[in-house]
Amino acid sequence: MYLHKLKIGNVELENNLILAPMAGVTNLPFRVICKEFGPGMVCTEMASSRAMFHNDEKTKRLFNTEGEKRPISFQIFGSDEESMEYACEYMNKFANIIDINMGCPAPKVVKNGDGSRLLLDLEKAKSIMEAVVKVAKVPVTVKIRKGWDKDHVVAVEVAKIAEEVGISAITVHGRTRSEYYTGKADLDIIKKVKESVNIPVIGNGDVVDEESAYRMFEYTGVDGIMIGRGSFGNPWIFRNIKYYLETGKKLPPPSNEEKLRVIEKHIELAVKEKGEEVAVKELRKHISWYTKNLKNSSEFRNRMNKIESKEELVKSLEEYFKTL
Repeated sequence: MYLHKLKIGNVELENNLILAPMAGVTNLPFRVICKEFGPGMVCTEMASSRAMFHNDEKTKRLFNTEGEKRPISFQIFGSDEESMEYACEYMNKFANIIDINMGCPAPKVVKNGDGSRLLLDLEKAKSIMEAVVKVAKVPVTVKIRKGWDKDHVVAVEVAKIAEEVGISAITVHGRTRSEYYTGKADLDIIKKVKESVNIPVIGNGDVVDEESAYRMFEYTGVDGIMIGRGSFGNPWIFRNIKYYLETGKKLPPPSNEEKLRVIEKHIELAVKEKGEEVAVKELRKHISWYTKNLKNSSEFRNRMNKIESKEELVKSLEEYFKTL
């Protein structure tokens, strides 16, 4: 009933479970790993439209999708129309969907007027959405928060503006910017947004397991859900939620053998993408997430954080998993 295909503009997703865009996390290797477990769509890390406008190579590398299954949503952030139009025109060549970030709470993003800062200036938010929709050749979506703070809860207003200017779907994270990731995501505001517009509404925030996914669908009536931090070290979450929504039953957790296989595949992909030196450092947080709550995992993580080579990393992982 809750699990179904989802149409965003002219793009049809196989199902309505989506991997959220997350800076420093949803790079190519992690997206490929997650896709193995069945989300209907994955999203890139957010990219700065200004950096793209100035032809920053590092930013453009965020859009490497070699060997990935489609569809993929490409997320950009910015608050000046010229660079947002430029970024959109650049991405028209390869994006299935272009997503505008109006939810990022990070101080370095907000201080430039970008991300969730736009929720304090709805005229500017409207102007940015209009500029991107005007030049986009693919569906445009927007990801927002509940509002800036408790005195500026604007999600319903923004959703109505989005629908009016031709945005194809909206994702709502049920927290204000001032809450960051504390407290609980507000399902009531997501429900209100769903009731106020006719474009697809995707619920985001605190979907960490089968029950929380079911609750998001049941309570808010959303068309789809977006999973962010619940996927850290847990790409299986998509498979688990799909199974639960289809059968009402839970799958057993992945075996240690499967965990090790997935981690080793993640390492291979990351080294291919970033080179050994960078990849091994960047993988530390992922491996910490994968091994969280396993026996003696903190001791293992302390050892792992000193490892510099892929060979040593794989060897110590295999040794550690033999002890479990």
